[in-house]
Amino acid sequence: MAKNVRLGKTDLFVNPIGLGTNAVGGHNLYPNLDEEEGKELVSTALNNGINFLDTAFIYGPERSEELIGEVLKENGKRNEAVIATKGAHKFVGEEVVFDNSPAFLKQAVESSLKRLKTDMIDLFYIHFPDENTPKDEAVGALKTLKDEGKIRAIGVSNFSIDQLKEANKDGYVDVYQGEYNLLQRKAEVELFPYTKEHNISFVPYFPLASGLLAGKYNKDTEFNDLRSKMPHFQGKSFQQNLEKVDRLRKIANRKNVEVAHVVLAWYLTRDSIDTVIPGAKRAEQVLNNLKTLDVQLTEEEVKEIDQIFQ
Repeated sequence: MAKNVRLGKTDLFVNPIGLGTNAVGGHNLYPNLDEEEGKELVSTALNNGINFLDTAFIYGPERSEELIGEVLKENGKRNEAVIATKGAHKFVGEEVVFDNSPAFLKQAVESSLKRLKTDMIDLFYIHFPDENTPKDEAVGALKTLKDEGKIRAIGVSNFSIDQLKEANKDGYVDVYQGEYNLLQRKAEVELFPYTKEHNISFVPYFPLASGLLAGKYNKDTEFNDLRSKMPHFQGKSFQQNLEKVDRLRKIANRKNVEVAHVVLAWYLTRDSIDTVIPGAKRAEQVLNNLKTLDVQLTEEEVKEIDQIFQ
């Protein structure tokens, strides 16, 4: 079993392998989700030492938080779990806008507490920046909620480097969540150095690039969902990415693990990254993700992977 690691400068200790739960009740993201299967997946994670669950208001909307709340109540593991959720989406009629105003964030936290059936959220993120609220004011509202004991740690997600700097003016930001994977390494330029310097934990999303870095596809795979519009799934770029993944497969085969395990293990060698949150749709995928913890990469292998995806 993995030793839990500290998330940045917080007092939260998490398994380096967490669980992204947008497929738990995320009916607006995936068609035909089975809610019982979603709950089963969360239970399996908690029963096998995965204690870090990542959800958000917009997964469902609301339903992911509600189902996680039900599982925590049913299996009595609330005290062992570290729950991260996010807010910023506001429905105005048919339209969705982002709101980071202190009043909205306070209301968002109160609503999430009810859905999660808990009196404290371990980590609350501002999910997306809005255009109007000064980011230090938005974070200031979360600091007040932290002082009141409603949240334990403060996160921001999808902020630009300038927005992050403004948000962290008073040093209150604990965790940053943003897109990062071997095919999309922009975060290394400015975000990694800043988060490292300020002891902010960087949690990458899309760690497996929608399955491309899991080694599941070949040149004949066709996509009719979101992926069909993503640049790394297009034409020549897709072919080149498959070739890179094949080079990873050689390393994975040597270690008798899957490509995904090697990729996730590589992220955990990055200075700013303490934990990764791969998603899952079935309980066996949750258990499979845990095999990452058995992968020991040598310094040579770490460098080799870095170079394949320069």
